[in-house]
Amino acid sequence: MVILDLVEGLGGLADGDLLTVPIDSPADRELAAQWCDHTGNTLVAADEQTITVQRGRQTDPLTALPADQLPGARLWLYTNFDCNLACDYCCVRSSPRTARRALGVERIREIAAQAPAAGVTELFLTGGEPFLLPDLDDIVTVCTDALPTTLLTNGMLFRGSRLQTLQTMPRDRLTVQISIDSATPDRHDSHRGRGSWAKAVDGIRIAHGEGFTVRAAATLTTNNPREEAQLRAFLDSLDIPRQHQIVRPLAHRGLAAAGLELTVETLLPEVTITADGAYWHPVGADDDDQLVTTQILPLTATIERVRDLYRDHQRTTNHAARTFTCA
Repeated sequence: MVILDLVEGLGGLADGDLLTVPIDSPADRELAAQWCDHTGNTLVAADEQTITVQRGRQTDPLTALPADQLPGARLWLYTNFDCNLACDYCCVRSSPRTARRALGVERIREIAAQAPAAGVTELFLTGGEPFLLPDLDDIVTVCTDALPTTLLTNGMLFRGSRLQTLQTMPRDRLTVQISIDSATPDRHDSHRGRGSWAKAVDGIRIAHGEGFTVRAAATLTTNNPREEAQLRAFLDSLDIPRQHQIVRPLAHRGLAAAGLELTVETLLPEVTITADGAYWHPVGADDDDQLVTTQILPLTATIERVRDLYRDHQRTTNHAARTFTCA
């Protein structure tokens, strides 16, 4: 019966149109899948009661993506969730009171070892504030030994033993990304805390002085082109080239009361690993709706799971996935 429903229903549709029909059993679902393979149609979704078929052969949505945007090409690792700041729009609710939930150097070692074979081309270490960790130097070494790595920080802790930690890190395989949200202190400090802007600027200068490639990342809380232009001009004055200036809108995630709505259906995934599992994107790494699996390893299977989900979302919705750049 299911095959007859498909033949009759698809006959009146144009290529690319979707048809949903009822099924009676898993056997019907398997039969429909075989029929689609034989006839050049595409089974795009199935549950216990229905299947959805697209007329015509659908191309793999991943083929439309540049190589550096393939899910898993950029792998994010949340080293920890505690932070010396309590930013009022933090996407993962970090603060001095947040539990550490450290990923740990040994688990990071396993992930980094598997990353190249899994198709990862770059690693990103974020938090929380990674410089709160006593073993950050070991974590960075493990990662940079495997792949080029970007370390995200608020840049406020470069003194004493933490400055010494920074100084031990490799310059050729590591980029230091520092958060700074405005060209002047007022707006930045209003969200991140009094005095944080000046310390972030000092952090940029220190990292530059130590010979690191420095990237600056800003979250803009207003849609004001003049504000962005002023910020970019200020970053120019700090010798941060435009390709290393990351300016993004506010995301409605975590502690943010407003901002851009980002869901797994509409967001291009960047595979993100935390102590709790693998997530769709770093901006949602503390939200259950973006949790993909609690089974992190093997890494190849985790990345393929994210890619399969991306295929499913693109085949069954009319949404074009949005890139939301965190680094």
